[in-house]
Parts: sequence; C-alpha cells; structure tokens
Amino acid sequence: MDRLTQIETFAAVAARGSFTAVAEAEGVTPAVIGRRMDALEARLGVRLMHRTTRKLSLTPEGQSFLEDCQRILADWHGAEAQVSAGGAQAQGTLRVTAPAGFGRRHVAPLIPAFLSAHPQLRVSLNLADRVVDLVNEGYDCAVRVGDLPDSSLVSQRLADNRRLVVASPAYLRQNGTPEHPRDLLGHDCLMLSSEASQSRGWAFQVEGHLLHHRAPNSRLECTDGQVLHDWCLRGLGLAWRSTWEVAGDLEAGRLVSVLDAFAAPPNGIYAVTPERSLQPLRVRLWVEHLRAHYARTEYWLRTGAGA
Repeated sequence: MDRLTQIETFAAVAARGSFTAVAEAEGVTPAVIGRRMDALEARLGVRLMHRTTRKLSLTPEGQSFLEDCQRILADWHGAEAQVSAGGAQAQGTLRVTAPAGFGRRHVAPLIPAFLSAHPQLRVSLNLADRVVDLVNEGYDCAVRVGDLPDSSLVSQRLADNRRLVVASPAYLRQNGTPEHPRDLLGHDCLMLSSEASQSRGWAFQVEGHLLHHRAPNSRLECTDGQVLHDWCLRGLGLAWRSTWEVAGDLEAGRLVSVLDAFAAPPNGIYAVTPERSLQPLRVRLWVEHLRAHYARTEYWLRTGAGA
C-alpha cells in the first residue's frame, strides 16, 4: 500500500473524526479506510487512534505523528506546485548548450528576458561547436541547427533554417557569377573543414534530386564559420551560409546570394532535451521562450537573420 496514501488518510480521518466521512469524500467504503489505518498502525507498531462505535480520538503518539504528517503533506503539495506547469515559479539552474555562432546571436541575447520573467532561476550557457552529450554531461537542453542524427533524445523543431551560397559584389565582378552548381568547380569556395552538417558538402536541389558539392581544390578552409563569413565579406570566395548569419549583409548589399534556384530545402533549428515526459518546469518554460521568439518572422528580421 502507498505510504503517502496512508498518511493522507490518517490526516483526513483526524480532521473529520470519522471513517465514514473520509470514505464518502473518496468514493470508497469505510472498510477501505479502516484497512488503511490498520496497515499504517501495523507498519509503525503503535496505536494512533482510540476507536469506538461513536467516536475516534488520537492517542498521544497519534497527535505527535499527525503534526509530522501535516508538515510532510504541506511540503509534498508545495513541491508538486513548484514543478507543475501551473504552479509556483521555476527554480534551480537551467543548463543550456548551443553552437557558438548561433548561440552568440540567438540564444545568449534571449536569456536576460527569461531570467527577468523567472527570478528564481539561474542559467548556465555553454557555447561549443561540438555535439554535447546532454545526459552524461548534465545539460537540460541543447539548441541545435541542421539535420539531427537518429537519437533517443527528444527534439522539437522551433524554426526553419535555410542555407544560401553568398559572395561579395567585388568577388563576383572579378570572377563572374555561377549559374549552376557545376560552375562552382571554377570558383574559390570557402569550405567549413570540420562540421557534421557539412561533412558531405554544400547541398543543392537539381532536377528534383538533392546533390552535394565538395570543392576538391578549395584554397581556404576553416573550422570556424565566423571566419568563413569574414573571408567572404573580404571577397576571398563563395561561402555557403545560414540565413540567420548573412541576412543583414544581404539586405545591406555587402553580400549577394547566388544559385537561389537550386537552394536545398531548409533544415531546422531545434530544442533537444533528454526526455519529453517529466521535464522540469524550467526546461518547459525555456523551450516555450525560444519558440515564442523564433516563430515570429519579425524576430529574424529585427536580428538581421531572415527566416
């Protein structure tokens, strides 16, 4: 028998003074309530109540135990309220990880408002381009961009992420504009040298098929996407970048997109968590905070990210 149920029953009987009244409130028979009380007293090895056909009264041990039970039940219900979606404010430390570039632009700036709305929370943010092991490293949530590998983790898509081939106007004036993905073989392509989402190269949709381009003679490679972005702005070659990174440059004319007719379907921006059920309130609130911002077109426009 559930020990908490026994304690709740004992406290209810002490308050109402009757097995019958408690049984009616729960929709069971008085005999069920009696068996719970018998089991509780047998487990404790002490009599908690004097029972007669007319009256119930607490023994001294029962009175002392009742005070402890009332405190335990109050703590229990308070704990339930704190972790339920409609309960008290979230508490504790929220541990979040995100890719460095995206995290600097679109995760870190959202944290101050989140903390302001939930003053009893702390946030620990890890920005790293490696794939963090959420379970073994103790993280509550990862924000990830791109195609996700099969995993036991739970992912929730928050927004689309498109990739474009971009170049500076100066580069295009000097080298010409590619009209087809095969033309990239004659261009300087700035390649990301170590990232799972680009391990197969740049993706294009050609005649209904998804094709990948990997420049065999690329003169410049880097593990840091921000460096590729900077090189592209300096006119050193073409780059395949996310719209969240280059939309501001496109709007200002510092970069120009090419091969748009062959752009691959978008992948996603995801919140990844260890599990969907029994998530702490802080995690549910954080994911909804991200969703509320990322789902708005004006957010991406305001941050120079473009959806």
